[in-house]
Amino acid sequence: MNISEYITERVDDQINWYDKKSQHCQKIYKVFQTIEIILASLIPLMSGYSNNCIYISLVIGLFGSVIAIIESITKLFKWHENWIEYRSTCELLRYQKHLYLTKSAPYNTEPETIENIFVRNIENIISSENNKWKSINTLEEKLPKKTN
Repeated sequence: MNISEYITERVDDQINWYDKKSQHCQKIYKVFQTIEIILASLIPLMSGYSNNCIYISLVIGLFGSVIAIIESITKLFKWHENWIEYRSTCELLRYQKHLYLTKSAPYNTEPETIENIFVRNIENIISSENNKWKSINTLEEKLPKKTN
């Protein structure tokens, strides 16, 4: 297997896999979080009417149960964590691929050209932004969640 085949069959394949998995986890995570937010927002609104109708109290209890189920499923499948990790891995693979394809450090055997330096600097900026994004999103999951 030559390097072109390796890039096509292995690197590009892995980039695509991590990209798709990241998008999938992000979508599922955001759908569940949106449902949880909507249900949690409806509970205080509906509780004002619970004295008028017994069914509203049951619906409030149901909403609370659904929120607990969503939270447990989200923790079990770790969609948020996987989204962050898959996206980070995908971007790191792209970063290394671009450095290699442009023969920028550390993948060069000759002194770097101005173009190599430019590519490396641009890739470092992109990588830095990805690291900040990962750090922010990882910090959010470590903070205690407010409950109703």
